[in-house]
Amino acid sequence: MFFKVFLRFNFEINKIKRMKRIILGVSFLALTLFATTSCTNKKASSLHPGTKSRTTGQAYAKKGKEGFQVTSFSGQPAGPNMVFIEGGRFTMGTLEEDVTYTRDNIERTVTVASFYMDETEIANIDYLEYLYAVGQDSTREFYQSALPDTTVWANEMSFNDQYVDQYLRYPGFRTYPVVGVSWVQANDYCKWRTNVVNSALYTKYGDTGAKKKGGLPFGKKKKGAESDALTAAPKTSGRLAIESGNVMPDFRLPTEAEWEYAAKSMIGTQYIDENQSNQRIYPWDGSAMRKSKGKAKGNMMANFKRGRGDYAGIAGKQNDKAIITEEVYSFQPNDFGLYNMAGNVNEWVYDLYRPNSYQDFNDLNPIRRSDYLDEAKNYDKEHFNSLIDNKKRVYKGGSWNDVAYWLSPGTRRYLDQDSSTATIGFRCAMISVGPKGKTKL
Repeated sequence: MFFKVFLRFNFEINKIKRMKRIILGVSFLALTLFATTSCTNKKASSLHPGTKSRTTGQAYAKKGKEGFQVTSFSGQPAGPNMVFIEGGRFTMGTLEEDVTYTRDNIERTVTVASFYMDETEIANIDYLEYLYAVGQDSTREFYQSALPDTTVWANEMSFNDQYVDQYLRYPGFRTYPVVGVSWVQANDYCKWRTNVVNSALYTKYGDTGAKKKGGLPFGKKKKGAESDALTAAPKTSGRLAIESGNVMPDFRLPTEAEWEYAAKSMIGTQYIDENQSNQRIYPWDGSAMRKSKGKAKGNMMANFKRGRGDYAGIAGKQNDKAIITEEVYSFQPNDFGLYNMAGNVNEWVYDLYRPNSYQDFNDLNPIRRSDYLDEAKNYDKEHFNSLIDNKKRVYKGGSWNDVAYWLSPGTRRYLDQDSSTATIGFRCAMISVGPKGKTKL
């Protein structure tokens, strides 16, 4: 009896095992069919366009073969020192009391497309690299025109001689923000940087059979050439075809809207869908200049002039760390990961200054490129009825020599594009093209 029960039990166990194997086999077959169907029905995208044309059914040519080729593309990589800024809607304008009564940045809602921006201001060491490059392969006149004005530190009633002589070139100031640079010089730096980065990409991805030479032709023109040498191609024969995807868009100064959007970094105030808990007067929460909580509670959030004659605080506890500028990675970054979007130095932006730009701006990617809709003749600078003309450019952010009012991203001032001071520097921006890449150069 016992033996019969044992045989029956063993039979049932084997039956269950066979059923399990059948179920697993069917499941595997279903998953395979699903995966195959999914791959077959996958829609084309910029990153995965497929091997055939969606509209003609013709196969794309393979590399090295004749015909229309579609290169592999994994998204635009972030440039060196660049941080991705996800675009969106924000309220552009000043949130501080308008103590100057200029009424030149009244609040309005605009949308800014995604872009990239330097996480820090351009430092002395970065600008010295640029000076070395143009010094190696440019005219003396262009090299001299690229030099920062170190006399911006000079003051008959202040002993700033050490900054005049040493601030730009002394190793101790290497990672301090470059100053004494005009809007025009900052734009020239952006053009040079574009050529250098794309030259490196050409060396990496270009024709490996071609001999790559160093050197950049900035400031140098061949006889009879009329084109601006700053926009000329490097000696490596230039940049790759734009279709290759291995070309960086141009470095440039950020627009006023981009700069203000990046400085406010409202992503840190979001909750539940598209709601925001608060606006921001500064690039951080709250109306105070000190950190409100955490281990660094009580520490200053930026480098600025705290009051008449007070640039740093008391020795032994210099809360804002610096009497003049400070290194570009000082203080905490904002929610986009950008350093010193308030304090340290003001920063040039692309826009021409007009007090009524807020009325004329487009509400998508606003910028003022020229005096369109607000001509310079309306201001009559020629007869000294105004200081405004077509050479006045906006700068923002506040500096080591400014009171806290100017650290609010919505405040704005202007200066002639050929002028420079010890309180204005710059950082670069770049458009974001298509899907965001996963790599960094």
